[in-house]
Amino acid sequence: MSHRPFPGRRSVLRGSLAASAALTLPTALGAAPAFALSGRPRADWGVQAGDVTHDSGLVWVRSDRPARMIVETSATESFRNPRRQHGPLLGSGSDFTGTTRLRGLPAGEQIHYRVLLADPHDPRRTGEPVTGTFRTASEKRRKGVKFVWSGDLAGQGWGINESIGGYRIFDAMAKVDPDFFLCSGDNIYADGPITASATLPDGSVYRSVTTEEKAHVATTLADYRGNFRYNLLDNALRRFNAQVPSIIQWDDHEVRNNWYPGEVIGTGTPYPAGTKLDDLAVRSRRAFSEYFPISSISGRPDGRIYRVVNHGPLLDVFVLDMRTYRNANSADDQTVDPVGILGREQLEWLKRELAKSRAVWKVIANDMPLGLVVPDATEGKANIEAVAQGDPGVPLGRELQFAELLRFIKHRRITGTVWLTADVHHTSAQHYDPSRAAFKDFEPFWEFVSGPLNAGAFPASALDGTFGPDRVFVKAPTASNVSPAEGYQFFGEVDIDGDSGELTVRLREYDGTVLFTQVLQPGRVGQ
Repeated sequence: MSHRPFPGRRSVLRGSLAASAALTLPTALGAAPAFALSGRPRADWGVQAGDVTHDSGLVWVRSDRPARMIVETSATESFRNPRRQHGPLLGSGSDFTGTTRLRGLPAGEQIHYRVLLADPHDPRRTGEPVTGTFRTASEKRRKGVKFVWSGDLAGQGWGINESIGGYRIFDAMAKVDPDFFLCSGDNIYADGPITASATLPDGSVYRSVTTEEKAHVATTLADYRGNFRYNLLDNALRRFNAQVPSIIQWDDHEVRNNWYPGEVIGTGTPYPAGTKLDDLAVRSRRAFSEYFPISSISGRPDGRIYRVVNHGPLLDVFVLDMRTYRNANSADDQTVDPVGILGREQLEWLKRELAKSRAVWKVIANDMPLGLVVPDATEGKANIEAVAQGDPGVPLGRELQFAELLRFIKHRRITGTVWLTADVHHTSAQHYDPSRAAFKDFEPFWEFVSGPLNAGAFPASALDGTFGPDRVFVKAPTASNVSPAEGYQFFGEVDIDGDSGELTVRLREYDGTVLFTQVLQPGRVGQ
């Protein structure tokens, strides 16, 4: 897939794309072009925007040295009469990253922004500006909403392979022209080292860009920072970040495969004996907050990840955290489970926010699927990692929490709920119906699965019949850990029509090919 700039409203990126073209991989890894000798700060890692609403948004950047972040916004790409906002001082304490919140933006408009990095001792000395753009949410229903979602990046040892276009799926997602990108977790694989080459079943060689931090599992803060930084070496991802704002959640591989709070692991290789995953999680969360423009309920970078992002009258996005508050992975067959996978506080928050929402559609971004069985065989154990445990009978274990939630949605007459997830490295559509279920006190709903973005693909997961899922569509390989060079990389698209209120889901392949389409009607309890 070619790496040409996108037409139309994306023409604002001509300047940033030119800068990106100059920012070749060796430069990002340390070889500096001539103008860097002037000592002015550089933003080699591009820009990102995130958690955009009708009147606000977050803008992110990373400098190569101490700098003051300055953001200018404009209604046009000419940046005539820009509005300037001074952001934080970027230093080693945040790995030279920083985020600035933009407020008072016009609703439903294209926002053009550029980030300048100024010498903290001489504000007149600024580096080359880096530009980006995003659309604010409209306060008018008729404009409609479109977004894409997926997850799972650089997993199972499959890294940036420039011979296939790097993370080429991001170019395909950009061509959909979405309002935002929902990343459903596994933004990095901190537990997955990447080597320079791997032989594929047909004898060809998959070649990955490598870095020091990706040569081993992450245990230190520097390791985790290096994992997040690794992805930004990819040209397609940097282009995408400058064009499409994100809503980011996390899952297990941001720390370690299948981790849960209180877990202690390690036999000496590759993790030291007695490694406390809570300690690793603290380091990862800090790096996570440094490398993404993500809002939190407390307004602090170490605040909680679960939140609701309001995107106008048509859509609210409920971003869950199914990792931080869960109980220990187990056989998941207990008849009482007060903690579950969300924790009681998050569950009650979700119920309150769903009941308060007046949006036509309420997308629940669950970073793990509900009715697909995801086992946990790490450390020689045979436990359950997600919600379903394979018993098609009455709800047990973590299913109890979702039985409570689904019952709440039904009895409070909450309409327009749709569940989106990733994690299992294939794409599918499941329709849940009480007529097929052991637990019957809920209204029908849909769950759609996408991913991976650039990771190993795996066969379809088994279904658990407790909530009556019917797998209407699936595309998955028959072998395990199929490389991105062999296909089976996926993203999903959600398109909400402003006139009819209809929500259309399209499951797509890495090149944008539509595999499956489902149209949902507004105003129905559940969905």
